Amino acid sequence: MHISKKSCIFAAEFNHFNKIMEKIDELDRKILKIITQSARIPFKDVAEQCGVSRAAIHQRVQKMFDNGVITGSSYHVQPKMLGYQLCVYIGITMEKASMYNQVIAALEKIPEVVEAQYTLGAFGLLVKVYARDNEHLLQLLNKKIQEIPGVANTTTMTAISSPIYRQLPIEV
Repeated sequence: MHISKKSCIFAAEFNHFNKIMEKIDELDRKILKIITQSARIPFKDVAEQCGVSRAAIHQRVQKMFDNGVITGSSYHVQPKMLGYQLCVYIGITMEKASMYNQVIAALEKIPEVVEAQYTLGAFGLLVKVYARDNEHLLQLLNKKIQEIPGVANTTTMTAISSPIYRQLPIEV
């Protein structure tokens, strides 16, 4: 039986993931549940809710950063307050799958592109873009995104509202 290098890499990544998940105990899950509800909550309040010291919370959160469980914290800015009236999702069909890295590198240079996902199905990429108005969107599409080498075509879907915006639930 032949085992490919790709299979070995996947198995190693899966084993690494399992080892990290084994280290996330009930206290870590409780901490995650609290801090994902409010990134601004002071560690002293988290410690009080968990019944441990602030130092313990700090160490646990640092461990989760180190293991990639937590990848950052942020404030959520309302794009409309900055003049961006449109939120659109653009499905990108690629000329060739081998051009993904080049396309992603070019998309990263467009500040209005705030998220990109590799996808299966009709599109190779799905990107989330904010535009000030229709004219701005047209410029982004025609002068920037569709001009990227490797982009065969695009399909634009406009979001009219975002009724659900949340973190994944943390089970304790």
